[in-house]
Amino acid sequence: MNNDELVKDAVRQQFGKNAEKYVASESHAKGDDLTLMLEWLQPQKNWKVLDIATGGGHVTKQLSPYVSLVCATDLTVDMLSTAQKHLTPSCENVMYVVADAENLPFLANTFDLVTCRIAAHHFPNPQLFVKEASRVLKPGGKLLLIDNIVPEDERTATFVNQIEKLRDTSHVCCYSINQWLNFAHEAGIASQQSRIRKKTFDFPSWVRRTADTDEQVESVCSHLLGADEDLQQYCGLVTEGDNILSIQIDEWMTLFEKE
Repeated sequence: MNNDELVKDAVRQQFGKNAEKYVASESHAKGDDLTLMLEWLQPQKNWKVLDIATGGGHVTKQLSPYVSLVCATDLTVDMLSTAQKHLTPSCENVMYVVADAENLPFLANTFDLVTCRIAAHHFPNPQLFVKEASRVLKPGGKLLLIDNIVPEDERTATFVNQIEKLRDTSHVCCYSINQWLNFAHEAGIASQQSRIRKKTFDFPSWVRRTADTDEQVESVCSHLLGADEDLQQYCGLVTEGDNILSIQIDEWMTLFEKE
């Protein structure tokens, strides 16, 4: 098994055992991006949509009433089954397909819209994901990407990614906006609009969502509490004594269009 397959196997294990947590997670289920995406997209009744790495199915649920078909995909069978359980029977125009974001089992020029929300940092080769998304889009089709990002500064980016890797063994990498724009340029899609927002998380529940042991939680806390002040400020760290109350992460939402 090569390194990419090892990473994907870790993703399957992580999301398989935590499937219900991701369905219930407030940050996944109630983000204002779910409302904003409708404003940006103005979805049409004849659209065929591909929701990559659907997770708890929150994007699929939001778009389903407005389009012809949503194909919800995920690498993890248990995650996809959990999403189906929560979406059925309210979303009757959804089909569920186990699929790898980097090797999609669909023909070129199939979909009007491709979405991927808070998932791409788990992909070993994000440039392949973007190329695949572009390939399956019709000319003029759109890719809506929402994911956590890091700043261009390498020191801060490394620090943030280390936080994520300590709390979640399936984390691969959060990328900067310029890195994503480079992936998009190579794939023949261009950003039409975007926004950045700071997401604030209740630290105890955030770290426990993916950490398996008390030792893992402690390693995340030590990494944060031992960091330089500027890095703590970037993460919006709020503490009370030796306890971390909350943390902030940057999220980028962008709408690409196929040229």
